[in-house]
Amino acid sequence: MEEVFIYIFFVEIINMESKLLSLEEAVEVVKKGDSVTISGISIHRNPMAFIYALVKKGVRDLYFIDREPGFGLEVLLKYGLIRKLRIAMSTLEWFSSIPKHFRKMTEEREVEILEDTCGAFIAGIRAGSFGIPFMPVRGIIGSDLVKIHEREGTWKVVEDPFSGEKVVLVKAINPDVAIIHVNKADEEGNAEILGPLYEDEYKAKAAKKVIITAEEIVPRSYFYGRRPTINGEYVTAVVHAPKGAEPTSMFPLYDADYEKIIEFLEHF
Repeated sequence: MEEVFIYIFFVEIINMESKLLSLEEAVEVVKKGDSVTISGISIHRNPMAFIYALVKKGVRDLYFIDREPGFGLEVLLKYGLIRKLRIAMSTLEWFSSIPKHFRKMTEEREVEILEDTCGAFIAGIRAGSFGIPFMPVRGIIGSDLVKIHEREGTWKVVEDPFSGEKVVLVKAINPDVAIIHVNKADEEGNAEILGPLYEDEYKAKAAKKVIITAEEIVPRSYFYGRRPTINGEYVTAVVHAPKGAEPTSMFPLYDADYEKIIEFLEHF
């Protein structure tokens, strides 16, 4: 019996499909009009190698969904890839109180924006990752955002059946594509993130397609007895992208390249 089990185990390993693609091949996964979300926040762990490849390919009319984006969003906005935003905030930390392209393009209505809250976004992406249709949130009622989201069909005010209080239900967020930059990944898509996860584990489980870009490709044996941050079953494609977050930071490998970020902002 033990020999049969070992045989089946090794047959399954041999038959595991490699999801490893080149950057150019993986970019083909993203289509015009897709809703997309990316890893990291602000100037930390953005999938910049993939974003530059998107710019080069010219994939447009994207619906960008995130909680606290920064540099990656600025690049996408600068090159006109975004038609609509759903975010709670956009920041480049001490570089810019409100990022320049975000301010300009929203004020001049070059992109449509649906303002979110951090708590509501997290509730929505968690619902998407759990495979449930919505998640309740307290503390939003009284804001004009409720009316805006009810018109959009993303939030709904209901009565709590237990207490009778009014609560907001946030509809599950299920982006078409999530692009997540990680420290290590194997060819099957199992991935490890060191340091802050932000909402990236939820994003990977909620999205319809997931593209992993990795600093290092490791053998499958790396994850034997080790729980991956993102399980390969959710992953569509894996790309080897050393320094793929630059000029944003990648803990613990490199800090943000402040000079390159400043240069980008100065060439506004």
